[in-house]
Amino acid sequence: MPAVASSPATGAADPSRSVARRGLMLLWGSLRSRPRDAAVSIAGSVLFAAAVLASAVVLGRVTDRVVAPALKAGESSAAALAAAAAAIVGVGVAKSLGIVLRRVWAYKVQLGLQAEHRALVGRRYQELSLSWHRRRRTGELLSHANADVEMMFWPMAPLPFAIGVSAMLLAALVMLAVTDWALAAVGALLIPAVLGVNAVYTRAAEEPARRAQQRRADTAAVAHEVIDGALVVKTLGREQAETDRFATHAARLRDTLVEVGRLRAVFTPVMDTLPQLGVLAILGVGAWRVAEGAVSTGEVVQFSYLLALIAFPVRMIGVVLEELPSAVAGAERVEGVLAAQEELRGGAGRELPAHGPAALSAHGVTFRFDPDADEAALKGVDLAVDPGRMVALVGPTGAGKSTLLALATRLHDPELGSLCLDGVALPDVAGLHRHVAAAFQEPFLFDDTVRDNITLGEPATDAEVVAAAQLAQADAFIRGLPRGYDTLVGERGASLSGGQRQRIALARALVRRPRLLLLDDATSSVDPTVETAILAGLRQADLPATVLAVAQRRATIAVADEVIYLESGRVLARGTHEELMAVPGYRAIVEAASAGGSPA
Repeated sequence: MPAVASSPATGAADPSRSVARRGLMLLWGSLRSRPRDAAVSIAGSVLFAAAVLASAVVLGRVTDRVVAPALKAGESSAAALAAAAAAIVGVGVAKSLGIVLRRVWAYKVQLGLQAEHRALVGRRYQELSLSWHRRRRTGELLSHANADVEMMFWPMAPLPFAIGVSAMLLAALVMLAVTDWALAAVGALLIPAVLGVNAVYTRAAEEPARRAQQRRADTAAVAHEVIDGALVVKTLGREQAETDRFATHAARLRDTLVEVGRLRAVFTPVMDTLPQLGVLAILGVGAWRVAEGAVSTGEVVQFSYLLALIAFPVRMIGVVLEELPSAVAGAERVEGVLAAQEELRGGAGRELPAHGPAALSAHGVTFRFDPDADEAALKGVDLAVDPGRMVALVGPTGAGKSTLLALATRLHDPELGSLCLDGVALPDVAGLHRHVAAAFQEPFLFDDTVRDNITLGEPATDAEVVAAAQLAQADAFIRGLPRGYDTLVGERGASLSGGQRQRIALARALVRRPRLLLLDDATSSVDPTVETAILAGLRQADLPATVLAVAQRRATIAVADEVIYLESGRVLARGTHEELMAVPGYRAIVEAASAGGSPA
């Protein structure tokens, strides 16, 4: 991980440090992470600065040696004019080359860091646990990967320019000091003036900048939620209410940005005015020094021109400085993601057999989604599922059925106890996804073809894809789509029905030929006749898998070798369907499901 991605490099995680110090550490870490590109950009900026200084010297020399004599004599030689033109063109070419080098490689640094950190944030999102994700809104996560990363490295584009300008200011001060002490004193006043104005600004802008970044995330989160929930919003007539809610967040963001804008509205003109005041001071002091014979007219013109010429480049220093509070705020939010420690870590990396049904066991498993919650979702669960068995999980809503499957898929790790595959704790299994596959009640389909939604990168042949689809009772309706398996299904599979999406998701799990197949009410949206065909196919197919399925309907329970009944996070009973009918809670669920009622 590059230096800028960690707190020691940026110092952004330590609020005791000033914004300026944290910002400078961020800039330094960024330069160190791209040394070659940064060096070329800074070299181009220094070349530009040297050319600007040279142009001022050239203008002074041309004034003293060509313009002034020509005004006195009434004419000038062609050689003198040619030499003056060549000198002016030469420094112009040097400035152009410096601009190209500075801009192209500065953007390579900035955009490269942004791309790298978006990838870092995205990778970290994949590593962090589902519990971490559930505590955060999607819009906020998108804001971290986009707006925060962009703001974090925004100053990197003007930074090389600011470095070159700083070198140019120091060189100009040396030139002024060598030429005349009075002119040097005027020029020297610029640096403390710039630093003083910046110190006032950064202190005032730190909190508004941080608040603006948070409100960007809040607004993005609300927008994502409203768009994602468009069906609910429209069917319940909540358009105006949601519009008003979004407008409230947008207004808060606007007010915060206006507050930041007001600060910049004061800071920017002050920074723009300082070089112009320097020019006026140089002209005033220069006229006095010329009258005393201490300097020539050309030298006064040279330094007046120099200060006038660097008025915009000096502004780049102000641009970098004024963006530091926002960059630090973005860095803090990005580093909060990169430093999160809730990932599911692997263990010994034990290899298991590649084929054949797997045994699943749970030993004293306790789990709660919220560490501060009083009630655990699972409480000391013990169970053993033998290889090749089809086991149905039955229980009321909130019993812990889906939670148990999520732990078996290792979307979470238990708070206490362990789950084992073939006697090996899940964190120690190498490549767990090669052995376990799951299909959930609410399947997610990507905006891609049916085939690619089934394979999702799995190197499966067309024959294997079709076989999985046939087993999931999906082949017939897929072939009826406009382009068959090459049909685009739309975002989240919007062009398909709920049952069709579930069958494609089931085919996605089956094509991997898992050793442990987990079905979390994966056929709840499917017609009972189709569900019966799917379950019968699973029993008859040459599928070397142990199956653990959350069940409500008799069709699922009927094909199971064994039924496990859960209630309030505990295993209360297990056995055949007939044996469990003696358990009042189990009987009530099955009878309610058979009558078309709710299981809980």
